[in-house]
Amino acid sequence: MWISNAFAQASAAGADSNNLMSFLPLILMFAVLYFIMIRPQMRRQKETKAMLEALTVGDEVVTVGGIVGKVSALKDQFVTVEIAAGTEVQMQKAAITTVLPKGTLKSA
Repeated sequence: MWISNAFAQASAAGADSNNLMSFLPLILMFAVLYFIMIRPQMRRQKETKAMLEALTVGDEVVTVGGIVGKVSALKDQFVTVEIAAGTEVQMQKAAITTVLPKGTLKSA
């Protein structure tokens, strides 16, 4: 008659490569996030853990709250820090952020 029959067309041969190309930006974004955010954070955690394990009596430290003092005693999870002559504060090891070079604090 006047209208021709419509037949379904076969899928294109390049459809598989098209699916891979659609995931490529997602894979690329994950790789960038890994190298910019995740990897440096893991390295910083390793450095902090090594610093806390190497902590000894007599080290001069800075705490999370900004208190500067000298380590006077160490226990498993706690540290006693002398912040002034005769004034000692007990805190968790995790509260120590930096170990200062020897001689940074001047004794009065």
